[in-house]
Amino acid sequence: MLRYLPLAAMLFASSAFAQEEVALKPGPDLDAVTTSCATCHTLNYIRMNSSFLTLDAWKAEVSKMREAYGAPIDDQTAAAITRYLSANYAAPPKS
Repeated sequence: MLRYLPLAAMLFASSAFAQEEVALKPGPDLDAVTTSCATCHTLNYIRMNSSFLTLDAWKAEVSKMREAYGAPIDDQTAAAITRYLSANYAAPPKS
């Protein structure tokens, strides 16, 4: 039974981080981001990755969350999330 204790602790910690209050930049489609993304992880990931994720990289991240991790995000919501992230947190394309 004790062997499951570390797993339980990790699950509790990850859900606690997902509930953390993180202020993102205001803008259109912010509600789609906060509703969809914060369900599984902290919104700090957005700010942490903003220094190197371009528009195309954000598109790939949203797609990965849907396809690889099974995030319940429909096409319309995925487009809204991508719009918000690209407008507020995308790094400039590399030349």
